[in-house]
Amino acid sequence: MKNIFKTANRSKSYRTVFIIWMICLLIHISFNALAQNPAITFTKEGEKGDAFISEQTKAQLLACQGTLNYPKSAERFYKAKGYKLAWVEKQNHNRQLAPAMMILDCVNQFGLDRNDFHANNLLYKQIEILFEEPEMLSGAQRAIFDVLMTDAMITFMNHLHYGKFNTSLTPAKIDEGEPGDFDAVFKLGQLMESKDFYNEIASVQPISKAYGDLQKYMHLVRGQYLEDSYEFPEKSVRKMTINMERLRWNTGKPGRNLEINIPAQIAKLNLADSVYIFKTIVGKASSPTPTLESSITYFTTAPEWKVPYTIFVNELLPKAIKDAGYLDNNHFAIYDAKGNYVAVSAKKLKYIKAHPKKYFARQSSGCDNALGKLVFRFENPYQVFLHDTPQPKLFLARDRALSHGCIRVEKVEKLASLILSADGNKAKIPVMRKAILAYQKKDFVLKTPLSLSISYITCEMIDSQLVIYNDLYAQDRALEMAMYGYERLLASDLKINLKAQNPVPSLQRTLIR
Repeated sequence: MKNIFKTANRSKSYRTVFIIWMICLLIHISFNALAQNPAITFTKEGEKGDAFISEQTKAQLLACQGTLNYPKSAERFYKAKGYKLAWVEKQNHNRQLAPAMMILDCVNQFGLDRNDFHANNLLYKQIEILFEEPEMLSGAQRAIFDVLMTDAMITFMNHLHYGKFNTSLTPAKIDEGEPGDFDAVFKLGQLMESKDFYNEIASVQPISKAYGDLQKYMHLVRGQYLEDSYEFPEKSVRKMTINMERLRWNTGKPGRNLEINIPAQIAKLNLADSVYIFKTIVGKASSPTPTLESSITYFTTAPEWKVPYTIFVNELLPKAIKDAGYLDNNHFAIYDAKGNYVAVSAKKLKYIKAHPKKYFARQSSGCDNALGKLVFRFENPYQVFLHDTPQPKLFLARDRALSHGCIRVEKVEKLASLILSADGNKAKIPVMRKAILAYQKKDFVLKTPLSLSISYITCEMIDSQLVIYNDLYAQDRALEMAMYGYERLLASDLKINLKAQNPVPSLQRTLIR
């Protein structure tokens, strides 16, 4: 992260850049008081006194409530400081205020939108006045600037850590102080005493490798390629941006885990020193696999399968009515609502088809079982799980969105062996293999639950190349519109189409495959 802000001027030191800003910027300012909306003009009568400034800070927190992204968080920050100003004190200009302004200049390198950070109000003009002639500013002017900067930094950290469009931890919930794994108000208090503001504030980003790789590439694209007038597909920039946002929603912790990316149709088992990759089969568009976070606590060999209701009604019963031997040939049995076995006939099947809610079906273990020889169970509200398949040839297909929502995994026995070994249960591997060969139902409970995340990420960095996956469930467009806005998105698409009609030599071929 040490080079993340070098786009301010790569050929000059930070001190030189800051001095140029201070000298070149104009001394006058037009700074709206937001919710009050009067134009602020500088007066030469600077109010003094900590008590008065504290009252001004309280007044501006109240006046700006409708404009601040995190008004309650800002209130908590100032309350902890006795409502003293944080940014406009002269000793903070070089140490905290200047780097904070530089951060706001390059938020797009993090896949964030500058407009979310009071871009029209936090200007270098104010810094010049604060630096050179602070007595010219009124207490209200100083308080407004301070409050907006505080909100901008809280917003930056929350959007960077949790994401702006997180449906589980929304900005409103975070602002209420709902417990999460990160508190931007507390962190900002620490940052005000930090000697390394840049790297410490950037450290609040997700720590996953997938996110880190995308962020580094975004920094390269935004800070070097585009600034140096190289051509780079805007559509690819948007793809990176929306997937960085999605990756911020993942609350997974470092350590052993199993990551399944639906668009990539891949499962990654991350162990201490190795990553193992397995092909998967995921839900088709009509029955999509859900995104979720859970933990695998055990797996079962030779499992029985309770047929989901929709499959029971729409697939199993019609096939059984059409083919008298279908149920026996595929090891299915039908039960009533109390769990009693039901002997079926052609007439009985038609009755069950007319009253399906009173019945259900199970498939016994065996080579034709839909779950295959092994199933991983994990708690989730969608009743999906990870399992084997009796049709291994399906893994040869490029497009493997074929299931009813559950996830089938290739080489499931190898995956189970690796998990047992990493769990300190290596001695159970031969027992597992024997149970599989004998079609014996047996549970294998893990000593330590294995973290599981099922995500929807449509691009990632592989071997320093940006790889874009098929948007299987057409989810990208909605998030793009939320992040970019409908009109801006249409304008960007038009621009991209015009470029396609008039191609310009670019780095695209070497950067994207």
